[in-house]
Amino acid sequence: MDSSVDTNNIGLKKGDSIFGYLIKRIVILKEINSFFYELEHTATRARHVHISNNDSENTFSVAFKTVPTDSTGVAHILEHTVLCGSSKFQVRDPFFSMLKRSLSTFMNAFTASDWTMYPFSTQNRKDFYNLMDVYLDAAFFPNIKELSFMQEGHRLEIEGDSSSLAYKGVVYNEMKGAMSSPDQVMARSILKALYPSTTYRHNSGGNPADIVSLTYDQLKAFHKRHYHPSNSFFYTYGNLPLADHLSFIEEKILKTFKFIDPDTTVATQPRRNKPEKKSFPYPLGKNEDPKKKCQVSLSWLMVDIKDNYKVLALTLLEQVLLGNPASPLRRALIESKLGTALSDQTGFDANNRDTMFACGLKDVEETDAEKVESIILDVLNKLASKGVDKKLIESAIHQLEFHRKEVTNTPYPYGIKLLLTFSGSWFHGGDPVKILQFDADLKKLRNALSKDPFFETLIRKYFLENPHRVLLTLVPDQLMEQKEAKRVEEKLIRIKSAMHPDELGKIIENTKALKKLQESIEDVSSLPTLEIEDIPTSIQKVNETAGSDKMPAVCYEQPTSGIFYLSAAAGTEWLKKELIFLVPFFCYAVPKIGTAVRDYSEMARRIDAYTGGIGLSANARTCFDETGSLKPFVSFNGKSLVRNQAKMFDIIEELLFKHSFSDLSRLKSLLLEFRAGLESAVIQNGHRLAISVASRNFSPASALSEIWGGIHQLKAIKSITGNLSDSSLESISNDLSAIAEKLFTRNNLKIALIGENNDLAQGSNLLNQSKGLSGTSLQVSDKIDELLCDIDFDNKITREGWSTSSAVSFVAQTFKAVRMQHEDAPALSVISKILRSMYLHREIREKGGAYGGFAVYNSEDGLFSFGSYRDPHIVTTLKTYSSAFDFIKSGNYKSEDIKEAILQVCSEIDKPHPPGPAAKKAFFRKIVSLSDDMRRHFKESLLALTKKQVTEAAEKYFSSSAKNQAIAVISGEDALKAANKKLPGNPLKLYRI
Repeated sequence: MDSSVDTNNIGLKKGDSIFGYLIKRIVILKEINSFFYELEHTATRARHVHISNNDSENTFSVAFKTVPTDSTGVAHILEHTVLCGSSKFQVRDPFFSMLKRSLSTFMNAFTASDWTMYPFSTQNRKDFYNLMDVYLDAAFFPNIKELSFMQEGHRLEIEGDSSSLAYKGVVYNEMKGAMSSPDQVMARSILKALYPSTTYRHNSGGNPADIVSLTYDQLKAFHKRHYHPSNSFFYTYGNLPLADHLSFIEEKILKTFKFIDPDTTVATQPRRNKPEKKSFPYPLGKNEDPKKKCQVSLSWLMVDIKDNYKVLALTLLEQVLLGNPASPLRRALIESKLGTALSDQTGFDANNRDTMFACGLKDVEETDAEKVESIILDVLNKLASKGVDKKLIESAIHQLEFHRKEVTNTPYPYGIKLLLTFSGSWFHGGDPVKILQFDADLKKLRNALSKDPFFETLIRKYFLENPHRVLLTLVPDQLMEQKEAKRVEEKLIRIKSAMHPDELGKIIENTKALKKLQESIEDVSSLPTLEIEDIPTSIQKVNETAGSDKMPAVCYEQPTSGIFYLSAAAGTEWLKKELIFLVPFFCYAVPKIGTAVRDYSEMARRIDAYTGGIGLSANARTCFDETGSLKPFVSFNGKSLVRNQAKMFDIIEELLFKHSFSDLSRLKSLLLEFRAGLESAVIQNGHRLAISVASRNFSPASALSEIWGGIHQLKAIKSITGNLSDSSLESISNDLSAIAEKLFTRNNLKIALIGENNDLAQGSNLLNQSKGLSGTSLQVSDKIDELLCDIDFDNKITREGWSTSSAVSFVAQTFKAVRMQHEDAPALSVISKILRSMYLHREIREKGGAYGGFAVYNSEDGLFSFGSYRDPHIVTTLKTYSSAFDFIKSGNYKSEDIKEAILQVCSEIDKPHPPGPAAKKAFFRKIVSLSDDMRRHFKESLLALTKKQVTEAAEKYFSSSAKNQAIAVISGEDALKAANKKLPGNPLKLYRI
C-alpha cells in the first residue's frame, strides 16, 4: 500500500472545489498514519478539518466560538436547549431519543470557556449520517421553545403545599453541584483573577446566582449570533469518504446561509505590571475542621495560544517542573509539608486565548500562603541560575513522544481526543497541523537546547520577570451554603410579595404546561433509527498467540505501533483481614515510594524516562464461572516504547521484588496525598459512591469493592492519617511490606505480554531472564488459615445517608437480581435502559431538575441499581424509584422501545478498543473466567429478546418488597435531616463522610 495515497479519498487535491468547499491544503500525518484536509466553505467561510485513515470509529463534530459577557450560563443553557427539538425533528428531546436509536460509541455536547462543541462517534455508516442529520438540525435550526428554556435553564415554581417559590432547572442544579466542588471553585477563581477584562472572567457554565437573571430573549439572541456557519468549525475523522460528508453538510445546512461577521474574536488580556493577591471562599461542611483546609495557588498568564512553538516548550516545561515526584517544583512543594497535595488546576493550561500556568498546594494554613509562594519562586530562581537537569528535559520529551504514539480511547474515542488536542488553538486562528505534526518545532527546540540555556531563559521570561501573576488563596467558609440558601430564600420571598396575582397564576400555568409537555407521549418516528439487523452479531475478541501455553506469560500479538505492554495480576486471597483496607494505598504507593535500591526521586525519574507509565490497582471481582466466588487481585500495568523494553522489565522487577516502605517521610506525604485525592473525588463521583454504599451488603465482591473504592475506604484512610506519628508510620510501613510479601510470591503472579511479533519474542526472553517475574526466585505462598474469599459482610439491608459539603444530592437504591449466565440477564440489561430512557430521565431530570437519573444492571454481581446525579431532591427521587417498579411491570412500552434498549446495550458491548487496551481487557476477562463463548451467548440472547421475556422478567424482579431495597444518599447534612422528617416511619441512618 502506498502510504502517500489516501485510498478513502482518491483524486482529491489541494485547490479543488467540492460541494461549495475549497480544499486549502492536504498534509500527510505520518506519525498517526493519517491524512489531514483543511477546507473552507466559500459562501459562508465555515471551516472544516477532516482526518482520513483506516479507523472505522468515525467521528463528527460541529463547534462554535461562544463568548459570554456575563455569568448567566447562556452558552451552557443554549447547549442544552438546542437539543430539545428542531425544525426537521419536532421531538421534545431528540438528543436523548437518539441515544436509544443509535449504536454510537460517544454522544455528547461540551461547553468550554469560549466555545461549544457537539461531537459523536460511531462505527456504523448509516448511524453516522443519522446522527449528523439530527446534530446539524439541532445546532442550526433549533426550536428553542420557552418551555424548553424553563426546563433546562431556570424557572420559578410554587413548592409543594408551602406555597413558597423555588428555583428549578437542570443547568441551575448542575451548577449548584459544580460550585460545591473546590476544584470547580478554584478553576473559576483563577480565571476571574488572571483574566479581569476578557470573557474568561465570567463563569461560562453559569453561576447559580446569575443564571436566574437570564431571559428567554437573551438566549435566542445568543443563538442567532453565535450558531451561524460563519462562526462554525466542522470536523470529521475516520475511513468514510470526505466528499459524502461535504455533500451532506452543504445540502442540509450551508446552502441556506450567507457570510456574516459574528464578531466572536477573543481579545488578548492586557498585561498587568505588578503581581496581585486574591482570596475567594469555597463551601466546607459545618462539621469539618477548617484548620489547614485552604488551597494556595500561584498563577501566571503565559503566551498566545497560537504560538505553537512556545506552547510546546511550556508543555515540556510543565512536565519538567511537575510531571513526576522527582520534578523539582512538585518535590519542593510536597516535601515542604505545608500541604498534602498539589492544588486543584495545577499545570500549564493551553485552552484559552492567553495560556496560563498555575501551581500550589491544598490543605494549607491560610497564613502559609506566602510561604508557598516563596517555595515556588525559590525553585524557579534556582533553576534559572543553576540550570535545568538535562535528564529531566529528555524524560519530558520522551513522555511527549510516547503519548503521541499511543492510541487510546480513554476518556474519549481517539478521533475526539485528536480534535481536542488542537481545537483550542484552531478556534483562535492557530494551525492544527503544527500541533499534530510538531516534529519541526521539536527539532527547533532541540537545536536551541544545544546552544542556549533555553528553559532557563523561558523560566526567567514567563515566570520570574512576568508581573502578571496572582497569589490566590481559596478559603473555607462553613456558612457559605447556609448564607447562600438564606439569600435565595429571602430573594424569593421578595419576588413573591411584589408579584401581582396574575403573575403567580402565570407561574402555575407554566408549571402545568411544562408537566403536560413532559408527560406527553410523542411520536418520534421522524427521527432516524437503526434496526436489529444493523447490529453485528459478532463480539470483539482478542485471541492468545499460538504457543502461549508454553511461555511464562500469556501473549497477545497486536498491532500496537511500536508500544509494548505488560499486564499482571496478583491474587490477594491470602492477605490477613486487618491488611485488606490498605491494598488501594499499597497500589498507590508502590511506584511512588522508591525501592531498596533507589529513593523515590530516582525511581520516578527512571519510570518517566523509560516507560509510558506504571500503575497498580485493587480489583474486587466476581468469577463468571459456576462458583460465582470472589476474585480479589491487584492488577499491574506497564507500557513502554519497544526500544525501552529491557529498561521497563528492570524497573518492574525492582518495584515488585526490591520493594521498600522504609522512607517514613515519603510515606507520610503519600498517605496525605492519597487522602486528599479521595476527598476531592466525593462530589465528582457522588453517584458511584452512593451506589457502592447501597450495594455493599449483597455479596463479598460488593463488600470488598466498597472497602477498596468507596466511602469506607476514605473513612479508613482518614482514620489512619489522623495521627501520623513515627510509630504509626512504622506500623503502616510494616503492614505494606507484609502485603508485598504475600502478593509477590511464586504461582501468585499471572502475566500478559502485548505487542507485535518480534517484540513478544523479546519480551518473553526478558521475562525468562527475570528471576522475580519468571517465578524462579520466589517463595511459594505461605498460606494462612482464613481466606479473604470468606470476607464478612453485613446481611442487613443498607438504608443510610452520608453527609458532606454539597448543595445537591446523589440518591442510590439497589436490590439483588441474577448474574450474567442466567437466562433473565439480557432482559434485565434491557430493562435498565427502558427505565432510564422512558421513565427516570423524564421524572428525575426533566421534572425534578437533577442533572441525571439512571438505572444500572450489574451483570457480574447480579445487582440492579437506581441512581441520580446532582439532584435537588431526596424523598421525591426515592418515590420515583418506587414508581419505576410499577412502570416497568405495567408493560406500557412497545417492541420498538425494546429494540431501542437493545441498541443501547449493544452500543456498550461493541464499543471498540485500540489493540493494546483490547488485549489487556481480554487478559483480565481470562482472570475472572469470562469466556468469549459466554459473551457471545449473552449477545445472541440479547438480540433475540422478545417483549414477553422482558415483561416476565419485570414481573419477577420488580415485585419485591421495599425491605429488600438498599438505599444510600450522599448530600448535605441539612438536606438529609430534612429528608428524614419526610420519612418518619423508616428514616435514613445518618453518618458523616
